[in-house]
Amino acid sequence: MTNDISVLLEQLKKYFKPHPWHGIPVQAESPAFVNVFIEIVPTDTVKYELDKASGYLCIDRPQKFSNYVPALYGFIPRTYCMERVAAFAGEKTGMQNLVGDGDPLDICVLSEKPITHGDLLLQAKPIGGLRMIDNGEVDDKIIAVLKDDAIYGSFEDIEDCPPKILSRLKHYFLTYKDIPGEGERKVSIEAMYNRREALRIIELAAQDYEAAFPFPRQI
Repeated sequence: MTNDISVLLEQLKKYFKPHPWHGIPVQAESPAFVNVFIEIVPTDTVKYELDKASGYLCIDRPQKFSNYVPALYGFIPRTYCMERVAAFAGEKTGMQNLVGDGDPLDICVLSEKPITHGDLLLQAKPIGGLRMIDNGEVDDKIIAVLKDDAIYGSFEDIEDCPPKILSRLKHYFLTYKDIPGEGERKVSIEAMYNRREALRIIELAAQDYEAAFPFPRQI
């Protein structure tokens, strides 16, 4: 039965666009890279986000302030931040009662080329990440570099990245949800971690996905 479903799905791929979250594997063809679906780019004045039900990119909200995402920003397909990701963050921070944010694993991709729009796929090499906690929810941000990028493509680990770029990423994620008059959000970045830990978090997020959506694992 599983083989019949696999054959059917392979045929459907020829005629129908795969869902960006469910229809694309985590791993790219080269084991050093992951697949990434980009939702927003630095020039966007509107925050776009994947509509999980349809797979279409939709408008989440206009950007109300002058801050902008300092890298290509999206998620790794077939990942899900739930129990395993939250438990790992709790182990690393000593914080209790953490939960996953219930979204695919976020990723920032560094590139020297000006990519002008999202709603696209690319391959990127994870080099580290930020352990972000947003109102008690684990909201990791993987940091990666675009495959074959002339400037960033040779980076192998977070220590290769210029400190000013990392500071810019930290500042953005600590402030991008601030809205005057609506109260202070309890957002913190507990740590910046290396490539090895980033790969572990991607693995745990893939396991969380498989637990929540077991069907794609069988094809």
